[in-house]
Amino acid sequence: PEVTFGKGYTKASDIYSIAMLMWEVSSGQPPFANYENNYNLAMNTVNGIRPKVVSGTPLKYKGLMQQCWDADPTKRPDIVTIRDKIREINKLYHQDTVPNNDMNIIWKFLYSFKTNNLDKISSLDIMSIYASSSLSISKIYQFENLPEPRNATEEEQEAYHSKPYSFNIPEDIDDFNKSNQNTINIFKENSKTLSRIFEKLRLGSGDSK
Repeated sequence: PEVTFGKGYTKASDIYSIAMLMWEVSSGQPPFANYENNYNLAMNTVNGIRPKVVSGTPLKYKGLMQQCWDADPTKRPDIVTIRDKIREINKLYHQDTVPNNDMNIIWKFLYSFKTNNLDKISSLDIMSIYASSSLSISKIYQFENLPEPRNATEEEQEAYHSKPYSFNIPEDIDDFNKSNQNTINIFKENSKTLSRIFEKLRLGSGDSK
């Protein structure tokens, strides 16, 4: 949101992009995919509107994702912190504390991140990775006279997502199962790209653990 507001692109902006990737992995769909008005979307974004968290998303994963999309860049975790928290969440799945972990798309994403090979990481710029992936990343627009980015209240989030044009999360169990299968298919196509993005950011932070 700060980039849309007119500020420079930073590592904190990368972290916000990670949050959008995390949401896309958990939902199987691009964020705000059905929103066509770029100015209104930009206005909503700087006013703290974020994609609706999918029902059933693990709480720790949800919390990390929400930290990463905080309107205040200084409150977002760095990539090393994200990596450590990802590993903590991963341990929960290996301890079978989360049901159906063998089929859960988030577990597969976390496992992929844990087992990536550092010597195979591409030297491409992070934005080149974004551009070449089939993941849908929101285009970067800059508009004048936008308010300072802020976090929306829960009431504002609920009001936004209750509107007819807001993102629709399937309630019917058959629709949910279809959506979940789509999520798995999306993950299979994009897990390598997600790992590269995480590692590119981690290497850029100077951490070598």
